Amino acid sequence: MNPLTFSLVLTGVLLNAAAQLFLKAGTNRVGAFSFALENIVPIGARLASSPHVLAGLSCYVVSVVVWILALSRVQVSIAYPMLSIGYIVNAFAAWMLFGESITAQKMIGIGFIVIGVILVGRS
Repeated sequence: MNPLTFSLVLTGVLLNAAAQLFLKAGTNRVGAFSFALENIVPIGARLASSPHVLAGLSCYVVSVVVWILALSRVQVSIAYPMLSIGYIVNAFAAWMLFGESITAQKMIGIGFIVIGVILVGRS
């Protein structure tokens, strides 16, 4: 994978990870809600007007464009596993931003992901 292709893949992954973090920040501000008919309008309006949710959706849109560019240059069997990098980024970002825990079990899982991404990237 050449540097441009790797940059596109990594940018797509990071935009996807950022989207998740923005969506989480937006839902934190809205609070827990249930999917019920009476919630569609009030919760839908709060989510649709949330800057964090809008930023997350925007990141998704841009990530799709970047991902299409990346897929035009690299095999999907190599690019798709690279999305696992997003799990690593989000685990640490959620710990820093939202106070989520990183347990020993999560660290072991992240280690396996890192090893897997390295193996796939070198193939």
